[in-house]
Amino acid sequence: MNSLKNILITGANGQLGSELRIALDNISGFNLFFTDIDTLDITDETEVNNFIKDNKIHIIINCAAFTAVDKAEEAQDLCHAINADAVEILGNAAAKYNARIVHVSTDYVFNGEACTPYTEDQPTQPVSVYGKTKLEGEQRLLNAAPQAIIIRTAWLYSPHGKNFVKTMIELGKSRTELNVVFDQVGSPTYALDLANAIAAIVQSPWIPGIYHFSNEGAISWYDFTKAIHRIAGITQCNVLPCRSAEFFTLAKRPPYSVFDKSKIKNTFKLEIPYWEDSLRHCINRLENIIQ
Repeated sequence: MNSLKNILITGANGQLGSELRIALDNISGFNLFFTDIDTLDITDETEVNNFIKDNKIHIIINCAAFTAVDKAEEAQDLCHAINADAVEILGNAAAKYNARIVHVSTDYVFNGEACTPYTEDQPTQPVSVYGKTKLEGEQRLLNAAPQAIIIRTAWLYSPHGKNFVKTMIELGKSRTELNVVFDQVGSPTYALDLANAIAAIVQSPWIPGIYHFSNEGAISWYDFTKAIHRIAGITQCNVLPCRSAEFFTLAKRPPYSVFDKSKIKNTFKLEIPYWEDSLRHCINRLENIIQ
């Protein structure tokens, strides 16, 4: 009798999907299916159903998302198709074929006007197309598959793809001065830490619901940049604090994106690393890749 659990990871070429390759790699009993748009179109209901049925998928981990926040304001249909329609398709397929589903969401479901860390039961009020489509995805998923696990995260970075950490390192090496906003505060999330948390969750007793995950601590984008440059050994770039109002962006950003992570820590017995320790780990990996 085959006791392997078949796990589908969507958006496998993104930051989180790439780190899940590491986090899930050495776990016995898992048969992993890593897919992206070139191998599985999650906006195609027939394709999704056939894949889950034919491969007898037990667990779906949905890392796929339209995450270009400003571009979402102009590409609303595509953003909605990936962040809302596709999530419902995956949820319906999970319910139909008795699979469990972990879905990754965002801090952008909140308006960022709070002054204390957000808990999972606080009212949502997204202020951007990206945030609105991600919230709709959450709601449609829970309607389709009430046993789903939804993990909201924030300020994601890794050695893969485009992200704030890599951009600040590149700019720090090429410029003598940078202006970075100090009036947006949040908790960075190292994608490998989130991937390890998801790996632990899929091995634990299944407890559905919405959970918040980011690294421990809180910091502004300005202070985060200063730490990135310090750890990366960048000394020639002067980083200056500025206000968000000085930068025009199509989408509004939440000024406060700090999560209360008590629920996910207590439910799944997780220990979450401090943001600076994780940043150091990521930059060490990046330096090894460059060398």
